[in-house]
Amino acid sequence: MYPLVESVHVLTLCLFVGMSVLLDLRLLGLMLKRVPVAEVTERLVPWMIAGFIVMVVTGVLLFYAIPIRSYQNVFFRLKLITIVLAGINAWTFHSGVHRTVREWGTAAAPPRRAKLAGALSLVFWAVIVVSGRMIAYNWFDCELQPQRPIINWAAGCVVQGR
Repeated sequence: MYPLVESVHVLTLCLFVGMSVLLDLRLLGLMLKRVPVAEVTERLVPWMIAGFIVMVVTGVLLFYAIPIRSYQNVFFRLKLITIVLAGINAWTFHSGVHRTVREWGTAAAPPRRAKLAGALSLVFWAVIVVSGRMIAYNWFDCELQPQRPIINWAAGCVVQGR
């Protein structure tokens, strides 16, 4: 089951991130300049929500399969922190500058706050994708001692006799 769940996780990640990149590039004024931002969000956000829900469910199932190894993985922790930051960025955008999208949404160059939200989203999701992929390469496994104290701290390792 693990490969099947992981495959669904990756495919819905592609759906979500693909739609997110389209929206972010529109917010940066780099593509779809003739399409109002409100129309882009109206068309993409339902797909993004569906992809995100399935992605989270399958992500929880993947964590449930190997919880301790995942929890003590530096890349897993980085991924979770970055997901929280991406969520705060999305919430800030949708509860802030997006509320006035009807006023600025047809401009080829959106307001600075919208551009910042798009740029941050691109960076956050790039970090999430790369760190998610790196989870498989557990270079900083708690069982591989001795390690630098900062690595043990970041991975949540409990080192006996130190």
